[in-house]
Amino acid sequence: MNVLASFRYLVSLSEHRHFGRAAEACHITQPALSNALRALESEYGVVIVKRARQFSGFTAEGEQVLSTARRMLQEHALLKQELQSQVDQPRGHLRMGAVPTAIPIATRFAVHLREVFPGIQPVVLALSSQAIELGLEQLTLDLGLGYLDRAGRGLQTLHQFDERYFLLSRQDQSRPKRAGGAVWGRPLAWAEAAKLPLCLLTPEMHNRSLIDAAFKKAGVAPVAVLETNAVSALSVSVLAGQEASLATILPGALAATWMQLPELQIQPLVKPELATPVGWLCQATEQPGRVIQAAWQLAQDPLWQKQLASHSGSLKLV
Repeated sequence: MNVLASFRYLVSLSEHRHFGRAAEACHITQPALSNALRALESEYGVVIVKRARQFSGFTAEGEQVLSTARRMLQEHALLKQELQSQVDQPRGHLRMGAVPTAIPIATRFAVHLREVFPGIQPVVLALSSQAIELGLEQLTLDLGLGYLDRAGRGLQTLHQFDERYFLLSRQDQSRPKRAGGAVWGRPLAWAEAAKLPLCLLTPEMHNRSLIDAAFKKAGVAPVAVLETNAVSALSVSVLAGQEASLATILPGALAATWMQLPELQIQPLVKPELATPVGWLCQATEQPGRVIQAAWQLAQDPLWQKQLASHSGSLKLV
């Protein structure tokens, strides 16, 4: 029995919560996955997976085996990094989870990381704050890019930018379009924004809770005419309208991705001025792997910091 391979199948099952999807993710058949898990149970003399027609969880002993499997797979990955890396050229995969509003920054960082360290293979995943915290805890993520005010114990943090917010709307269609991209409009109070027909994220999204708090502080309670849990749909809702177009509220990292469209107007939101700290999160360990160390150091590099400032925060350098 290949113990490491069986551990991978076990971890995959914990992630997908479905035998067929777990097998597909591991590029094996479902019977092969089931046989590998039975072999693990025989090896340790315990029942690992609760028996049912569909996956229904792990036994208490299975949870212990799963925890050990995660640690062993991580140690195996770190050993490979050490053996395959040179002093200044780390090699290996880097799994990064980012809250949806920070995906543009995480993607830019991944590209920059590849340019500096070609041996690193980043994977960028859009995840909720809760999923990032769980992924770091369960060792399925190496880094998370999220809201620092949510960072729990046992996590090391590195501030990257303060998330600020902007109203995105269509320009007056009767006016000629400005060459060079979107119009940078006057600062707009949250109370003024509340009077507009808005497309906002659904209430369970953490970013929506931040926006609702800003409206509440301004003494208003807007009603969203359209809600979505997909951040990409926010900007599309503005562009899709023909006569009665909607407006939306975006953090700087997302607003920056639409600066080149002449149809749009972008206005900083003030009164109150909301600034939410966003940064990298990782497990606090004495000796992180070479790949994580390289990424952590690069996130503090002045060249990256300059690029970061031009695509997030207040967008002063855009």
